[in-house]
Amino acid sequence: MMKLTMVVAMLAGSLQLAAQTKYQVVTLPDLGASGQANSIINRGWVAGGVNLPGGVYSEATAWINGSLVRLGTLGGPNSLVAWPVANNDGVIAGISEVSALDTLGENGSSCQYFFPTDPPSGHACQGFRWQNGVMTALPTLGGTNSYATGANNQGQIVGWAENTVHDSTCAGSQVLQFRAAIWGPRPGQIQELPPLPGDSVSAATAINDKGQVVGISGDCDIAFGRFSARHAVLWQNGVPIDLKSLGGKAWNTPTAINNQGTVVGFSDLPGDDSGAPNYQAFIWTPATGLQRLPQLPGETRGAAFGINDKNQVVGLTKAAGHPYHATLWENGGVADLNGLTQPGAPYLIYANAINDAGAFVGEAFDPKTGQAPAYLASPVNK
Repeated sequence: MMKLTMVVAMLAGSLQLAAQTKYQVVTLPDLGASGQANSIINRGWVAGGVNLPGGVYSEATAWINGSLVRLGTLGGPNSLVAWPVANNDGVIAGISEVSALDTLGENGSSCQYFFPTDPPSGHACQGFRWQNGVMTALPTLGGTNSYATGANNQGQIVGWAENTVHDSTCAGSQVLQFRAAIWGPRPGQIQELPPLPGDSVSAATAINDKGQVVGISGDCDIAFGRFSARHAVLWQNGVPIDLKSLGGKAWNTPTAINNQGTVVGFSDLPGDDSGAPNYQAFIWTPATGLQRLPQLPGETRGAAFGINDKNQVVGLTKAAGHPYHATLWENGGVADLNGLTQPGAPYLIYANAINDAGAFVGEAFDPKTGQAPAYLASPVNK
């Protein structure tokens, strides 16, 4: 009876969402290939990346007042804004390959997994800060690569940076240890954020305007997840706090934090001892701790990627044998966002960020063209 009651409550929440809000979806300009929109701020700027003609390389992109602005690179072939950026003053953070090759063969640390180039280009990768048409590289902690994920309205950028330690817990092509970092607000300023006791590496994924930072702590491993994300953490005044998990040993990753200190992300369930992902979307607050977000009946996998200051959460979920779809969580309800769009809208694969007006962005699939464009979805009130 309890399970039936939960299902009914979930469906009621989904129907309530559908009754309240519909979304008008527009695809964003690209260069004739696919694109992805991963960030939207309150002033309406969207950021992400577009594949260049031929689909071999990608370039970090902003869409400002509907126009495509190419952000360029740091000298290498690829760049991208891969995570939500919450700065409303025109600062954009992302990753870019540089002109130099990675002499350790790390393939740009974890950057390679976010670019279309296959096999990887072999270039080193650094986080960047972009403002007023100028892209600036963010320094490492002495190693080769760095990676920028988010920014706040105080001018701070977070991510991670390699140091010079050859870490024995690294796997795959990863060689150097990396640590969570805060760059700024002063130019050239970098602060290292430590992992939890007993872990060797850390990485930051988001920061709010209060300076609270979330990210991961674990083994060096493959750098972009798995056992590198043994623990989901919150840094309060530079001190890491374990946010716990849904019971798994890997892929425990906070992705966003709002100005109320609410955290969302994804976390493995038990049974992932080999590192095979079985993650589910989660939400964490100081009062409730880490809790699994609901799914629609039959769904088996989920991840939350963005949250606004109204506690609207976006991400993706899927059922076994079916593709991922963009998902919204709000007021205890869950909805497939493809059921809330106008007729003829493209299929929404995921939603990566949402602003305080309730507009969200991500990547779609357009069956008319066979392309996967970036999109912007705006609420339409009845």
